[in-house]
Order: sequence, then C-alpha cells, then structure tokens
Amino acid sequence: MQELGKSEQSSLRVTPQGKGRVLIEKDLSSEEMVLNMGPQHPSTHGVLRLECKTDGEVVIEAEPYLGYLHRCFEKYAETVDYPGVVPFVDRMDYLASMNNDLAYCIAVEKLLDIEIPRRVEFIRVLVSELNRIASHLVAIGTYAIDLGAFTPFLFCFRDREHLLGLLEWASGARMLYNYILIGGVAEDLPKGFIERTREFVSYFRPKAVELQKLLTENEIFVKRTRGVGMMPADVAINYGWSGPMLRGSGVEWDLRKIDGYSVYPELDFSVCVPDGKFSDIGDSLSRHLVRAMEMEESLKIIEQCLDMMPGEEGFNPRAAIPKRIRPKAGEVYGRAENPRGELGFYIQSDGKSTSPLRCKARSSCFVNLSAMKELSMGQLIPDLVAIIGSIDIVLGEVDR
Repeated sequence: MQELGKSEQSSLRVTPQGKGRVLIEKDLSSEEMVLNMGPQHPSTHGVLRLECKTDGEVVIEAEPYLGYLHRCFEKYAETVDYPGVVPFVDRMDYLASMNNDLAYCIAVEKLLDIEIPRRVEFIRVLVSELNRIASHLVAIGTYAIDLGAFTPFLFCFRDREHLLGLLEWASGARMLYNYILIGGVAEDLPKGFIERTREFVSYFRPKAVELQKLLTENEIFVKRTRGVGMMPADVAINYGWSGPMLRGSGVEWDLRKIDGYSVYPELDFSVCVPDGKFSDIGDSLSRHLVRAMEMEESLKIIEQCLDMMPGEEGFNPRAAIPKRIRPKAGEVYGRAENPRGELGFYIQSDGKSTSPLRCKARSSCFVNLSAMKELSMGQLIPDLVAIIGSIDIVLGEVDR
C-alpha cells in the first residue's frame, strides 16, 4: 500500500472489513454551497435570480438579485406628459393593468382636485375587479403547476380567457389596456357588455368553488404548502407587506376598506383572512387561500356594480378629462389595492410643466419580495419553490 503523508493520514479512517481486508475512507465533511436559481429558472416567475446558500438540502439564506427587467419607468415619467405616463404604468404589473391605471389616475386626480362622473367610477371598479380575478387565476394556476398539479393550471387559464375577452371588448387591448384615463375612461362600455358580464359571474361562481376544492382538498398540495414559509403578522407589518401577503398573516388590511376610494365604500364585501382551519396562519397555504377567497368577493363587487351603475343616457366618458393637465405646484401620494397589494404613486409637480417633476412608484411586489431572506431561512430547497410561488411576484413591477 502506498505510504500516506501525515496530513492525508489524519483525514482517512481505516475500517476493518473481515478476512484481512480494510477499507480506507475519507472523513465526510460539510460546507456551504451556493446555488443560483434563475434568472431563467421556471420557479422564479420571471427574470429573478436567487443566490441560495445551502447546507445540503437546507437553505441557510436566499438573496434576491433584481434589475434584469429594469425599464427606467420613473425617469420616463419625467419626460412625457401626465396622460402619457398611463401606457408605461400598464406595463409594470402587466397582469393587472386596469388596477395599475386606477392607482396612477387616483394620484393625479388628487393633485388636480377634480370630480369624477359617477358612472365612470363604477366602470373603473368593475373592470378593476374583473382584472383582479384574471390576475388571481394566473397566480393560482402557476402556483399549482410549480408544485406539480397540471389540471388546475388548465382550468385557471380556460376561465381567464373569458375575462380577457371581456376586457378586450371594452378597451380594444388584450393585456395592456390604457383604458382608465385621468378624469375618465377611454370609452363607455359596449352594448351588451353588462349582460355578458352577468353571464360570466353566473358561470364562474361554481367554478371558483370547484377550483378551491381541487387544491385545498389535495393532500399533496396541502403538504407542500402548509407550515411552509411562515410569516408572523408583526414581522409582515414591519416589512411593509400588503395585499394577500399581509392578509395571509391574519391582518385585516385592505385599502378598498381602509381608504375607501372610488365607490368602494358603497359596496358590500369582506376582507379575506384565513381562519386557521385549513392552514397555519401566515404560511404559504394561507396566502393561496386568501387569493381564492378574494375571487368570490370580487364577484360580489362586480354584481353590485352592474346593479348600481347609473344609466348611459347623456353619458360622456371623457367629460371630466382636462384638455391640458398642468397641476398646481405640490406633491401627492395616491394608492390603490392591487391584486398583489398596495400600489402607490408619489407625484411632485412644479406648477409649470405638463410632466411630473418626480413620479415614484411604490411597488407591492418589490416590498413583498424583500422578505425573501426571512421566509427562506431553514427551509428545504423544494420548499423554496413553494415560497416564491406564494409571493406571486411580477418582475415588471419589481424592477420598473
């Protein structure tokens, strides 16, 4: 046998094997390994890179690296006029363009101090809630396929097509709508739109219940998500979480109730929080359940909008739109409850220009993703996929 050096001898162990044979083994040692997930990894839902420090299968820390989809939105906003910002806002959270437009228009209208026609307000809430359901269907469908369930993905995208058809009928665009404008909407609802929307509500209500049962009663899905990615309510608040992420931790915080913007104060709906029967409050399953429950609440809101909406006689959707927008000098912060949480716009005006002096977007996706280290610590690598999916990020809004 070849003679070994002293340093090498110390790392070897001799094990008797019987019949005069011995097995020389190296001592097994462990060390941290750096594992990169993304930016093309299917579980990251966009061009996100996670640098994961792992000890075997256990994640010690996951650091998100951003900027792959950066488009200089805030700088662009300083170079175009106020109405010209709306198409750029569309492209932030491209799964919820109607909701993006509403948040931005609320901010500018607050700066202008103008009154919005009542029918316009109902139309805005109607299309925003339709878009909220469409967004949640993508979140639930892709989350299911992340965890190996293919059928719910097909169901979600089948029903989402009905919503995209309605929104395209109203606005002329399939995803990036540019429909809600400062002071109004681009066009009135087309003839037959209200009747078709009622048909969709009747069709989708049992489908929403079926979809929820398909996942929440699936033993594999529950085992992959329950107790995974726990976030206590106080920590979620300190991180600045909002939307389904914060409500998933048991905090009843919904800007539609808290701020009462548009006609939401006149509508009857509930703030969805988990009750702890099916999930551990604050885990990945809780966040999924909130989105599932919110779709049913959005159906209630849509029905009430259809019932309460004023008639179209003499209605001009552009009546309150200023011909030239040049707000007085000042600053304002306007926000709205998007499918992923609070989307806010801080706008500064110098009183001279037709462009914002400063337009800062407060992204709920960016803030929610900032807690990735907290969520991933001590989890297994497969659980990291479940955690990312439960956050429901859209990188267009994260990077802006």
